[in-house]
Amino acid sequence: MTDLPLLGAAMPLDVLETLRDFIVDEGRDLELQDFIFAEVLDGDWQPKVDRARKLLDGYAGRLGIHGPFWGLTIASHDPEIRAVVTKRMRQGLAVCEALGATQMVIHSPVTTWDANNLDNLPGQREALAERVHLTLDPVISQAEAAGVTMVLENIEDKDPAARCVLADSFASPAVAVSIDTGHAHYAHGSTGAPPVDYYVRAAGDRLQHIHLQDADGYADRHWRIGNGTVNWPAVFAALGTLSSRPRLIMELRDKSGILPSAAWLNAAGLAR
Repeated sequence: MTDLPLLGAAMPLDVLETLRDFIVDEGRDLELQDFIFAEVLDGDWQPKVDRARKLLDGYAGRLGIHGPFWGLTIASHDPEIRAVVTKRMRQGLAVCEALGATQMVIHSPVTTWDANNLDNLPGQREALAERVHLTLDPVISQAEAAGVTMVLENIEDKDPAARCVLADSFASPAVAVSIDTGHAHYAHGSTGAPPVDYYVRAAGDRLQHIHLQDADGYADRHWRIGNGTVNWPAVFAALGTLSSRPRLIMELRDKSGILPSAAWLNAAGLAR
């Protein structure tokens, strides 16, 4: 069924070596995972870019990267820490420019604590948004000039709308929304959040990226599709109402599960 949505995947370059035909032959969307580490961003990353460009010769899909996130929050109270995070965002965008990538995944700052406490005192939601703007506003023009969209991925987000409001506050094509199905399923199963398809409907056409992983609602499993309890028909039904064509990126811990996951979704009549 060629009218089914086309799956992409997230992987490092070493895995792309083995899955190049799967990605390149049909122009599947690709998210590179090699540029999340501080030591890579502070070092000479050009050889990795050169290797990617060689592997992707003739590639016609949409290319993105997972941006830096280890030890970072885009909503720090500390101005010196915000400066470090801004620097990392600049570095990630520079990698995107060198690769010709058009999307960078960044992590939502909203925590489980926030879900219960942002409205505990007046002005806390506005204060969080202000800290995010202090961190990201300095890089918005860089992202816009490079044609890169930073997509905010849910991590602990219990309220599906929180990131959407935050993304809207930038009023820029350089900031949009991402969903990780396993993170949403964890929030649903463990913190009382709505199910995954509600996250999709809340995002609407703000949604430009989705990490597809299966899980059990207890932890961040990144299992192959079909091995967990995510309601995939409901998720893809919600995705089918959108016109934003989000990148459908399988993000699995065990990369050997990428092809079986694609086969499972194809057999279910949901994606190819």
